[in-house]
Amino acid sequence: MSEDYTKVFTDDSILVNRLQTLLKEVEINSKIRDRVESARLAGFGVPINSIELFVLNTDLEMATPIIEAYKEKINL
Repeated sequence: MSEDYTKVFTDDSILVNRLQTLLKEVEINSKIRDRVESARLAGFGVPINSIELFVLNTDLEMATPIIEAYKEKINL
């Protein structure tokens, strides 16, 4: 992943995809790195909660309150 991005959240695909949708609603672009699928394709396993969400460093300040509210909502 480029140095222009910061990892902001790691969990299962359902929770990561929901957070990505919330960020997209306020026009914050993000990227997902799916280590589970990558490991499956390579023939080995990783924990199911190995999906990572990255946000551009320039959007990090705007994304942080959304991420924190989401974590609180899902009790993390």
